[in-house]
Amino acid sequence: MIYTLAIAVLSFPLLVYQNYYREHQYGMATQDFGAWFAEQRTGLFIQLILSALFFPALYAVFRRAPRTWWVWGSGVLIAFLLLGTVVQPVFIEPIFNKYKPLDDPAVRDPILAMARANQIPVDHGNQFDASKQTTRVSANVSGAFGVANINLNDNLLKRCSLAEIRQVMAHEMGHYVLNHVYKLLLEFSVLIVVSAFFVKMVFDALLRRFGARWRVGGIGDPAGFPVLALILAVFGLLGTPVFNSIIRETEGEADSFGIDTSREPDGFAQSAIKLGQYRKMDPGAVEEFVFFDHPSGRARIRKAMDWKAAHLPAGGGQP
Repeated sequence: MIYTLAIAVLSFPLLVYQNYYREHQYGMATQDFGAWFAEQRTGLFIQLILSALFFPALYAVFRRAPRTWWVWGSGVLIAFLLLGTVVQPVFIEPIFNKYKPLDDPAVRDPILAMARANQIPVDHGNQFDASKQTTRVSANVSGAFGVANINLNDNLLKRCSLAEIRQVMAHEMGHYVLNHVYKLLLEFSVLIVVSAFFVKMVFDALLRRFGARWRVGGIGDPAGFPVLALILAVFGLLGTPVFNSIIRETEGEADSFGIDTSREPDGFAQSAIKLGQYRKMDPGAVEEFVFFDHPSGRARIRKAMDWKAAHLPAGGGQP
């Protein structure tokens, strides 16, 4: 908990600049500082609770299995990752936003029709009040193990046409239908195990050389945590292109599913333009590979227009 609190305090100036000042500068944020700070405080409280569970569990593994901790420690991290996937949409997100049934039949009925056509087990949709925090459009289809929830933020309803809404929701349904939750959990689990092995190698090498000087007795000694945290930070930085590429691949698959399901290429292109308000539309190839966890706006518009050209009906009419 002390580590989590220290990181929060040290990073707070950057957080204010990045998530409050810059968001207001570009017209994306809608909260005053008091409301924004209150939510940051609530988020920190949740982090402290989770860290009070996670770090004791991790150090219990370190002490019981000092040679094979990288295997069992990976298991702890994967378990918390799975727990977060299940808990966040049900218990955490409603703390920050109010959810209510989507009651506009002009929007609700086409969305539920697509859900039924793809065997998604829902009978209603929800909307939530993201406009109290941001002007960004967003939606999700969350759930697993035969349970699903369809959620749209009110910015999507206010700022987007029905064609755009249908495409966005079809994209989100693609994540559910294509089992992206399970796929990402599996892929990230493999990466966690591999990364933990290399972290162990580096930590042990540093301990052999500097352990006596640093007065660190082993992996189970809390005095070694700053070294472990630094190694993890370096690995996380180096692994950024890998993590982003994995997520970007699933987003591309959901894009393809969404346009095939909604048959709204213009809605797809228009929603990509709206997302371009806070995502660079035309990044370089290296920039996109390293920093983007979604396809660029340029790539999405190109996909939409390619789909439209390939699906022109006989006679040259509109699809």
